[in-house]
Amino acid sequence: MLSFIGRSVIQKIVTLFFVSIVSFLIIHLAPGEPSQVDPLNPKFTPEIVERFQKAFHLDKPLHVQYLYFYRDLFTGKTVSWKDNQSVLAKIWERFLNSLPLFLVGTIITWTLSFPIGIRSAIFRGGLYDRCTTFFSYLLISIPGFFFAYVLIILVVNGFHVPVIGMETFGLGDAPWPHLVMDRIWHLLLPSVLGATGGIAVLSRYVRSQMLEVEGQDYVRTARAKGLPPEQVHYKHALRNALLPFVTMFGLILPGLIGGSVIIESIFSWPGMGRMAYEAILARDYPVILTVNFVSAVLVLAGTFVSDLLYLVVDPRIRL
Repeated sequence: MLSFIGRSVIQKIVTLFFVSIVSFLIIHLAPGEPSQVDPLNPKFTPEIVERFQKAFHLDKPLHVQYLYFYRDLFTGKTVSWKDNQSVLAKIWERFLNSLPLFLVGTIITWTLSFPIGIRSAIFRGGLYDRCTTFFSYLLISIPGFFFAYVLIILVVNGFHVPVIGMETFGLGDAPWPHLVMDRIWHLLLPSVLGATGGIAVLSRYVRSQMLEVEGQDYVRTARAKGLPPEQVHYKHALRNALLPFVTMFGLILPGLIGGSVIIESIFSWPGMGRMAYEAILARDYPVILTVNFVSAVLVLAGTFVSDLLYLVVDPRIRL
């Protein structure tokens, strides 16, 4: 067990090193320079450009820039080129904003997808299966921005509550129950919107995986022995159908840092997705590279957790 963990950690550190090199090269090979003179901005003089290049080591070779950047990153000295604020502080602030959105959406997705998919597999070809299939493909086909505006219109007209932003402006002195309910109202709609597509896709995966397992010999043998249908479906079939979803569960961790640009933009939610998008538009390389590095760390951490969860789901797997 310890040897497996040690090998896995070393492999992921090496992978992370190469990911950092590739992402750094791709960012700097993109067209345009962050320090180039803007002819439309008279304040952006060549002297300012020269000071900017020296301050952020842009006048040095690329490999030296790489070493300087990750030195500053690991020591917490990396600052944004756009506003000269600490990159880690900005990411942490946006991370705390995206975290409740991610948690609520993930809980809704995984809580509803499995019952819907399992019931569709059990009653394959029936009315319930056809209805869930229709609505799943409908939710997959509807563009997220269109569905968001439809939900906003329905909720605002039906319940007369604000849904834009993280909180209603001007409620700073209101009693705490009102503040809590206001925050819940603002959190609920973007979370539900983010979960609808996930429910539609994940429930289809659950259905197909359950159908594949239900056709195995050991499931037919369990039925032939006279075991209750619930025990056959949920103890014998479901547990063996969970293995692919362990991998999927480990790969949802990057959602913590990635966020959703469309949802956050429509609902004016100051999350990670909007920050990364704005950094790309502004050519704020420190923010882009830091977000990419943290995302790579979360991906590798998720795969490592998945490797360990395999043992819990399938006892036949041995390290």
